[in-house]
Amino acid sequence: MNRQKTYNTYRQTYPTFVYDSYQYDVRPDGLHIAFSFRVEDRSGRHPVTFAPTAFVPTRSFLSFNQEAATLDALVFHIGMAELVSYWKCFCPPTVSVRCGALDAQQIAFWKKLYYYGLGEFFYTNGLSVSESDFMTIVSGSTRDYAPTSSILNSQFSSLNLTNSFLLPIGGGKDSVVSLELLRSSGADIRPLILNPRGATTNCAAAAGFGVDDTLVIQRTLDPTMLQLNSQGALNGHTPFSALLAFYSLLAAQLSGIPSIALSNENSANESTVAGTAVNHQYSKSVEFERDFRNYVDAYLGGYNYFSLLRPLCELQIALLFARTERYFDIFRSCNVGSKQDIWCGHCAKCLFAFIILSPFIEPQRLAAIFGRNLLSDSSMLPLLQELAGCTDAKPFECVGTVQEVRAALSLTRHRWYRSAPLPPLLDTDIPLPAPSEAAALLATFAPDHFLSDKLTNTLTAALTTATQNFLKNLE
Repeated sequence: MNRQKTYNTYRQTYPTFVYDSYQYDVRPDGLHIAFSFRVEDRSGRHPVTFAPTAFVPTRSFLSFNQEAATLDALVFHIGMAELVSYWKCFCPPTVSVRCGALDAQQIAFWKKLYYYGLGEFFYTNGLSVSESDFMTIVSGSTRDYAPTSSILNSQFSSLNLTNSFLLPIGGGKDSVVSLELLRSSGADIRPLILNPRGATTNCAAAAGFGVDDTLVIQRTLDPTMLQLNSQGALNGHTPFSALLAFYSLLAAQLSGIPSIALSNENSANESTVAGTAVNHQYSKSVEFERDFRNYVDAYLGGYNYFSLLRPLCELQIALLFARTERYFDIFRSCNVGSKQDIWCGHCAKCLFAFIILSPFIEPQRLAAIFGRNLLSDSSMLPLLQELAGCTDAKPFECVGTVQEVRAALSLTRHRWYRSAPLPPLLDTDIPLPAPSEAAALLATFAPDHFLSDKLTNTLTAALTTATQNFLKNLE
C-alpha cells in the first residue's frame, strides 16, 4: 500500500481535527474524565467522533476538592496530549482547539511535540512531511487557563514538599532504580501507575507499597480508533511519555506533591535512525524535558518535573539495578509480552535488556530471569546487529545507545567467558571496545539535567560505590 498516497487522500477528505471539549466529574469512587474529539469530512455531514476517558480512583491521600480553574487547566492540557493518538488516523492538516485559548508560544510547543513525537510514525509509514506544513493549530476559544500555584495551598501545608516525590512506576528496571535511590536519600515516595499491569503493581508491592498507597490512573482508548486501525487508518507510535507527563501533573495536584521524578536516562537522546531526528524516545529526551518544564513554568506553574536518571546511561542503570535482587523475577520491559506479564524472549527489547544486564548478573541467574540465555540464540543475530549499530536504524523500542550495547558485550565476554566457550551472539564480527574502554562508560555523568544538589550527590555516591565493586569483580 502506498501510504503517502493514503496520507494525501485522507488529508483532502478530512481537512479538520477538532478538540471540542473535556468533562470531569468527582464521584465517590474517584475522578472521571472524558474528552470529545472529532474529525470533520469535507462535506461536514459525516464526522468521525472519539470520546476517550480516564479515571483516577479514590485514595485517602488524594484531594479532589480542587479549584475548578486548576482542574480545568490540567484536564484541558491532558486532552491536548491525548488528541494526537486520534489525529494520526487521518492526519488532518488543521487542528481546531475549541475548548481553550492557545497563544503563539503554546502552539509552537504543541506543534514541535507532535512533529518530533510522531517522527517514528512518519518514518515507518514512509511519509514525507515537514514541520512547517504537516499541521496548523488554530485556537477558536477565548477561554484562557492562567498559571496556578494552588498545589501549595493550605490543604497540603503539613507535607514536607521538598522531600516528597511522585514516582511513576513503569515495571522496568529504570523506575526500580529511581525508587531505590530516592528511598536511600530518605525521601517520601508516592508511586504513580498509569494503567496497572502485573509488573507495575508487583514492583510497587516489592517496594512495600500496597494498592491503597499507590496513585492509579486508568486511561481508556476510544474503540473507534482501534476499529479504524483495523480498517486501514494510519497507525503507529505516538509520544506516550509526553502523555504521562501531563497526567503526572494532575496526579501531583491531587496528591499535593509538586515534585515528579521520572526515570528517563541520557541514552534516550540518541536518534533511532542514524543521521536523522527520528527518535522512538523523543518524549523521554532531555530536549522534551526542558521544553516541558519551560511550558509548565509559563502556563501551569507550581510543579517540578525532572528525570532522576537523566545524567546516567543505560549501562549505569543496569549496574545499579543489579544490586536490587528482590525485583529480578518481577520486573518486565517487554512490550510484546506485557499483557501476559512475561518476557517474550524473542524481541529487540528482551534482547537489549538481557545484554545490558549481562555484565552485572551471573549468566545462569540472568537466564532464569528471561527463561533462557538469549545470547545463545543465533536466530536473534539480526536484532543484535540493529542494536549494535550495524544497520541504518536501531529497533523502534526504548533501548540504549549503540556504544552501550557494544560496551556491555565487551564486558560480558571479559567477565564471564574468558575461559568458557562463547555463546553465538558474543562470537560475532561486531567490533567491540576493549574492556577498559567499555568500563569507562560507568564513570560518565551527563551535565545536562535538572537534579537538585542533594539528588545529584545521592546519584553520584550510589554510582561510585557500585562501579568500584564491579571493577573489583572485573579484574
